[in-house]
Amino acid sequence: MLADLAYRLYERRLSAGLRGGALPRHVGVILDGNRRYARQRGLETVVEGHRQGARKIHELLDWCDELGIRTVTLWLLSTDNLRRDAGEVGELVDIIAGTVEQLAHSPVNSDRGLRVTAVGALDALPDRLQRVLKEANELTADRHDFRLQVAVGYGGRQEITDALRSLLEERHMRGDTLADVLDDLTVESIGEHLYITGLPDPDLIIRTSGAIRMSGFLLWQSAHSELHFCDPYWPDFRKTDFLRALRDFQSRHRRYGR
Repeated sequence: MLADLAYRLYERRLSAGLRGGALPRHVGVILDGNRRYARQRGLETVVEGHRQGARKIHELLDWCDELGIRTVTLWLLSTDNLRRDAGEVGELVDIIAGTVEQLAHSPVNSDRGLRVTAVGALDALPDRLQRVLKEANELTADRHDFRLQVAVGYGGRQEITDALRSLLEERHMRGDTLADVLDDLTVESIGEHLYITGLPDPDLIIRTSGAIRMSGFLLWQSAHSELHFCDPYWPDFRKTDFLRALRDFQSRHRRYGR
């Protein structure tokens, strides 16, 4: 009881300390540590860690909504993850599909205007997951107040490779020569062909589980992002951990390379 009270008081103090300061418009999160959480807690399988991690997503969206953070990108499945044990990948795909369906159909999320979109090499995903992601996008397409992107089958290098391929194919169809393409090649022209377009780049990227690396998450878009690494495994990530990340963000002087 005393510990719970102390936690709530600390949470309120952190929240109060954020008032009046700049908050990120777009937060990206690498949801890391589900498997290690399951092993450390002695859960029956690592899949149970993924299930508990999926439940944490709903809490994170509540916290963002409370604070007025309106764009969130979550890395749920990487291209490397797809090479894991087939049984684990299959169950993880089912968990992701179920979570996306819940998010898209939730009356709470409908009221808050949550739009759900997916980014990644979506054609490489199992048919059921492709269908769920497509249906979530269509169901929430007329919502514009709160944007959730789920990165599924995503890899930063693959995104840039696919963007260049798309750009070259487009210019080839127009009959342009390689010299024409090279003359016109700019950061902006490549950016127009990325998976993620039309949204602000992430101001803050959080990675849980103590790992201090990006692993290719939003490789292009994170050029000027502030990075925050924290120790809790994703299922253990608390509101105080989130508020600390925001406090850390507010303490930074963002120079954008200048």
